[in-house]
Amino acid sequence: MRDVKFWVALNRVPRLGPVRFRKLESYFGNLEHAWNAGPGALKRAGMDERVARDFEMVRSRTSPDSEMERLERANVIPLTWHAPSYPGRLKEISDPPPVVYVKGEIIPYDDRAVAVVGTRSPTSYGREAAAALTKELSQHGLTVVSGLARGIDGIAHRTALESGGRTIAVLASGLDTIYPKEHANLARLAQENGALFSEHPLGVKPDPRAFPRRNRLISGISLGTLVVEAGEGSGSRWTVYHALEQDREVFCVPGSILSPNSRLTNRLIQEGAKLVSHVDDILEELNLTTVTKQIEMPLPTSATTAELIPEDQGGRLLDFLNDEPVHIDDLRRSAGIPIAEVSSMLTMLELMGMVRQVGCMHYVRVSEAAAVLW
Repeated sequence: MRDVKFWVALNRVPRLGPVRFRKLESYFGNLEHAWNAGPGALKRAGMDERVARDFEMVRSRTSPDSEMERLERANVIPLTWHAPSYPGRLKEISDPPPVVYVKGEIIPYDDRAVAVVGTRSPTSYGREAAAALTKELSQHGLTVVSGLARGIDGIAHRTALESGGRTIAVLASGLDTIYPKEHANLARLAQENGALFSEHPLGVKPDPRAFPRRNRLISGISLGTLVVEAGEGSGSRWTVYHALEQDREVFCVPGSILSPNSRLTNRLIQEGAKLVSHVDDILEELNLTTVTKQIEMPLPTSATTAELIPEDQGGRLLDFLNDEPVHIDDLRRSAGIPIAEVSSMLTMLELMGMVRQVGCMHYVRVSEAAAVLW
């Protein structure tokens, strides 16, 4: 598609969303003509004065060729909704992005995808449930989609990678800005074994208003959305809202009636979401019980595991753990690592069977023999 650079340049115009892109394409045919159009032609194409002013401002300081060169340097691939690699399921939603940005690769295999989302502060139960279900989904050949956030999102991405599966991380920023920063290594591995995905141009920073909109992409490219743990105020409620609007399946892991982290999931089950206690509950609902992997995926290796938990941090945490419970705050002080990174590392060490939470954020180290049994 020769005019892709003009799609990329136009995508920097504020308020130029799917509806207006369609008007421009319908009126001008080729978006190169739209990029070079004057105010009168833009008005005839259906652009109001405010959009026309934004258009002129962006055009005065943006070069389509420079935009493409910048993307190439960052190893980012732009896809318009006419590109063969543009996720087919995403085209079905009411407001598909005219341009998406991919770092890594979207392949036909990713049409069988399930989103796994939830709270940023999961309980031990939530972490174990997310890891167990994600592992099974990956082993049944499904791509795991999430938002690269702390908590359930990070567990879903890591577990998919450790299981030899593919994962897609959908960002609420440009692909040159990884948020949270401690997930930079996780983002790199997702790129190598799936893709980083965004509707935002390079240079766009995370904004609170962008996350609910981002969540429509998470549900939009997926067959269904699994919510593991989420309170009523969780951002996952937006993913559920979009999934229902897009006529996608919603699955929920039930939780304790006493846990704030289970209030949204338990309510959604009451309202008709599919209760999930085993991966078969998801596969049956999606008519995927006979799905087998059609693409050979590499088995997880010790090198992959080592990359997921850098030795200089994960190893340092283990040095301060034994069979006596240690509180996470004491561990942070002893290791000299920021609390967010300590929490992330502990989650992965726990999923690997190397540590165990014994209640109230206290952790113990698991011996090799016990880890095998666990």
